[in-house]
Amino acid sequence: MTDVQNKPQTTAADHGVAHMKWWGWGVEGVAFHHEDKPGFAPFVKKIVGVELTQGQHDTGLDFSQLTVPASRASTEVVDSLVQIVGPEHVDQGDHDRVVHTYGKSIRDLIRIRAGILERVPDLVVYPADEAEVQQIVDLAVASDVVLIPFGGGSNIVGSLEPMPTEERTVVSLDMGRLSKVLDIDEDGGLARIQAGGQGPDLEEQLNARGWTLGHFPDSFTHSTMGGWVATRSSGMQSDKYGDIADITKGLRVVRPGGVLAIRAVPSASTGPSLREMIIGSEGRLGVITEVTAQVHRLPEKREILAYLFPSWHDGLAAMQAIAESDARPSVTRVSDAHETAFSFATSKASTGISKVVNDALPKVLKAKGWDVDVMCLSFIGYEGSPEHVAQTQKAVAKIVKANKGMGVGKGPGKLYDQKKFDTPYLRDFFMDHGGAADVSETAAPWSKLRAVSSRVYAAANQAFDQIGVQGWIMGHLSHSYHSGACLYFTFAFEHGEQAEAEYDVVKHAIQQAFIDTGATVSHHHGVGLEHQPWLAQDVSAEGVAVMQGLFDSADPGRVFNPGKVTGA
Repeated sequence: MTDVQNKPQTTAADHGVAHMKWWGWGVEGVAFHHEDKPGFAPFVKKIVGVELTQGQHDTGLDFSQLTVPASRASTEVVDSLVQIVGPEHVDQGDHDRVVHTYGKSIRDLIRIRAGILERVPDLVVYPADEAEVQQIVDLAVASDVVLIPFGGGSNIVGSLEPMPTEERTVVSLDMGRLSKVLDIDEDGGLARIQAGGQGPDLEEQLNARGWTLGHFPDSFTHSTMGGWVATRSSGMQSDKYGDIADITKGLRVVRPGGVLAIRAVPSASTGPSLREMIIGSEGRLGVITEVTAQVHRLPEKREILAYLFPSWHDGLAAMQAIAESDARPSVTRVSDAHETAFSFATSKASTGISKVVNDALPKVLKAKGWDVDVMCLSFIGYEGSPEHVAQTQKAVAKIVKANKGMGVGKGPGKLYDQKKFDTPYLRDFFMDHGGAADVSETAAPWSKLRAVSSRVYAAANQAFDQIGVQGWIMGHLSHSYHSGACLYFTFAFEHGEQAEAEYDVVKHAIQQAFIDTGATVSHHHGVGLEHQPWLAQDVSAEGVAVMQGLFDSADPGRVFNPGKVTGA
């Protein structure tokens, strides 16, 4: 018998799989700081009343102070898993189990920082290949064990946590060792990619051969191919490359007794789409082990330019006009006035020519009759041959001008491109100072976007009043389509002693505002547990019943991540 219960705490190096820190986003030693951003602390004080301190803030968090529930795994299950993957790849250590308990939503971080661990995975298992995954799945079905697939741990809708009432053994199936680009069909631009590969590693492998996936979600640095598919992800450059549902052409999904294999063909008429059933299923139909993805040659030229619009109305009109035109930029994003003000508040102190330009810009805008308090900042990305980039920039410039906008050059675009994955660190920094901040995103037709935005603002401000706080809401448009676009909102406030309950009031108000204005519950974060209360209002009660029927028939033993998406 092999005993892994009392073995020393396993490190990432033992598994060859890196994880984020247990109490927040990203890796140890990387954090947001504002010493070089003179306008940030006064801005935060103004909008939410929170005083920010200088220097590294001591979170006071100590893993040794956590009370971690003991593993419930039986010796028989542990021994069987050890036989499959080896003792070094079965972990019952407290640290690894806690890392695999939650994702990285504000609710997750509130609970983990408060030491709330209702149900923790009993084991973390690291398979090396699809054959080992198949053995683990078959063992789980035979032994009535729950399997929760785990990628990078970046989920923010509760898709990773075990159900608190689960009495069976729960195994977190970490896919991190399956991280390779296996093959590229260069004629078709199709890459076979293992599900556990994280964004930077996959891009490095693809770039070395002259290719890119083109999928860059906010979570890119700590999320995986399989996770993107399982949650129906969307990347910042989806205007050019498509959402993950467009990128995914073929799949391999391990199920009891065999592999569900979907061929990578341009199109097929083979009954209801199995591919679409798997995308967004959040681990409920099996374990994704491999994705055949559409990849593209690395562009010769890539630029992101910044623009300003005198109002949110003008910015939205410009984005719609671009979507309807023949121009095909890679990024179309416009921030509302609140998010624009926030962006300027996070800017570093200007010197030299930059200071002259920044000091002069407000004067130029006022001379044009603009109200700088309501102007909106936009970023538009261009990729391809130099000729294509020039042609697209020319077409966009005409649309921007027709909608009262103006270009402000490459500098802000370069900064956005460099810092686009850093926002979660800022969220954690705000938490360290007693704040709560989170996001909600949706999608709606162009005809409804203004109403959605207005209703969300009203709902959020009413919720802030209800819990008695000074709060802040801001948003932007991104991910444009011919018929509509995604709206992405960030909200923040200084929480009291009941942080999670206060968060619930604001989160529920915003999500209900989506539904009440004809928008969707989520554009790209998934359902998990967080968005379940609105699912029937979004897809209808019959729609939920169809999903539940699929889950029940495909997984009658409720082995695969039970309780997620539909709640049963």
